[in-house]
Amino acid sequence: MTNAARQLLDLLDIEQLEVDLFRGTGAGGETSMRIFGGHVIAQALMAAYRTVPERACHSLHAYFIRPGDPKIPVIYQVDRARDGGSFTTRRVVAIQHGKQILNLSASFQVEEEGFDWQHEMPQVSAPENWPDRPELREAFAEKLPEKYRGDFLRERPIEIREVEPRDFMTPEKVDDRNYLWFRMAAAEGQNPVMQHALLAYASDMNLLGSSLRPHGLTWFQGKVMTASLDHAMWFHAPIRFDEWHLYALDAPFTGGARGFNRGLIYNQNGQLAATTAQEGLMRPYKKKEAAS
Repeated sequence: MTNAARQLLDLLDIEQLEVDLFRGTGAGGETSMRIFGGHVIAQALMAAYRTVPERACHSLHAYFIRPGDPKIPVIYQVDRARDGGSFTTRRVVAIQHGKQILNLSASFQVEEEGFDWQHEMPQVSAPENWPDRPELREAFAEKLPEKYRGDFLRERPIEIREVEPRDFMTPEKVDDRNYLWFRMAAAEGQNPVMQHALLAYASDMNLLGSSLRPHGLTWFQGKVMTASLDHAMWFHAPIRFDEWHLYALDAPFTGGARGFNRGLIYNQNGQLAATTAQEGLMRPYKKKEAAS
């Protein structure tokens, strides 16, 4: 197991402080400069799970309220909204510096039989046909200011292989639809709750980037301010995140300094495992006008 993978598993092993009150580490994960959105979503989901015995999460809806501070822990307060015969509802508030940074609602359900149907998995070239994330970043790192290279190149827990990756600095305007493969080898043998948390963590990766594609933009150009505003996720099938999953992404709308993004996550057997949706800020940077 890599150090990055061990760190992520430790991040998700949150500490219980009191009844319905938990503490999670703020540092680590995807970036050292802020708290990655998937980080706080996954910890909030774990906090909710600690209060729900023997039921699986089928959906979560979260709002990002303030940026997270990686220098201090995050406190998670769980509200037991409802314990029903078939469904359980929890509301989780993530707090730093005495203020809310995220609100998350999650619904859990007993296992039931129903009517099965799904969209078929897109036909996409296998993950071994595409470069991994470290390889792509290593080739690009020399174009970045030296002060950013260490964080840009450091080891990360999730293995990602983008299908037809774009140039970081000079991307062409392309279709919003895009695909990537992702997995975490260290997820092997983890329990179903941890599998959900790991996929929730990873589901925030590359999602907002779909909105940038039709405009020929990336985060590295300094032309657009981006931030996740909310995040929703639905779980459809058991997760084994040590195996490759296909993330099929699109962005049907951008406007009003926002972009709306969707994702379908398929396992290797072609089963639709989860669905995501997210709206994000994408505000153009405006050049300051010269004084007259």
